[in-house]
Amino acid sequence: MSNRVNIACLGAGRMGRGIAVAFAYAGHAVTMVDVKARSAAEFAKLEADALGEVRTTFASLAKLGLLTEADVDPLVARVSVIAAGQSEEALSDAGMVFEGIPEVVELKREVLGAASKQVGPDTVIASTTSTILVDDLSGAIVNPRRFLNVHWLNPAYLIPLVEISPGRATDPIVVDEVKALLEGIGKVPVVCAATPGFIVPRIQALAMNEAARMVEEGVASAEEIDKAIRYGFGFRYAVLGLLEFIDWGGGDILYYASRYLEGALGSERYRAPDVISRNMHEGRIGLRTGAGFLDYSGLDVDVYRAKRLQAMVDLLRHFGLARPPVLDRN
Repeated sequence: MSNRVNIACLGAGRMGRGIAVAFAYAGHAVTMVDVKARSAAEFAKLEADALGEVRTTFASLAKLGLLTEADVDPLVARVSVIAAGQSEEALSDAGMVFEGIPEVVELKREVLGAASKQVGPDTVIASTTSTILVDDLSGAIVNPRRFLNVHWLNPAYLIPLVEISPGRATDPIVVDEVKALLEGIGKVPVVCAATPGFIVPRIQALAMNEAARMVEEGVASAEEIDKAIRYGFGFRYAVLGLLEFIDWGGGDILYYASRYLEGALGSERYRAPDVISRNMHEGRIGLRTGAGFLDYSGLDVDVYRAKRLQAMVDLLRHFGLARPPVLDRN
């Protein structure tokens, strides 16, 4: 896949518009393909709305310092919207196609199946869903070897992470091609198995439900819980990944904390998975033993810790919370 392939988005809704901004910003031509039959007036309104939102987004990014106002027009010019029934040329010329239509299996299969008959033999097609597994859709695709799920997090044009989920039929070379394409526009792709919720939505659902549950139980107000997340939970995990943080403190701490919470709160949802116990019994505690979820053998632990702590200090400065020491001076 060349550096600046043409991009097509099936659907001109929120996801299609966000992806269009991300790729146009990085130099790609993007065509949003309407997948619904409309009158000329209805399509004209959709086109105006879609391109208007793209322009507004670029204008907002200009105000935030990511580009200049003079850059907006040429960036918007890279994006177009075409009506349903006029997709053949755009799809046949596309190097990558992203489907972003409503979460209805049969609708997705219909739209993806039709599109797969119009694309070239080397085109990669991706569904952006995180709720419908790739193998539930691939049967509708003419060339399932070049089909996979690629889940963007909203706003797609800002959030770096993109989750890639190949199916049983997906060619591994296609995964590498998509990773390279995404990295080329400044994204950080991760690959995960075809499982409900992928990575982020699955962790996120647990965390959000627990936060809501704490409000329901009167543990703290919504404002206090969000403050705790922003300046504690989120602060640490912007620097250390969840599994890296387990290793940082030690898997044994999580093991005993989980046992206490399970008993104190009377809920199995706090029970640690078997891998935590297994790592403990195998001596894979984390940094202290040189291995945990990650391998620290051969790592200069002091240098590693210093880099992570420096990143936390940088975050303190970002939040305006870094302060000089209070000293008594004679």
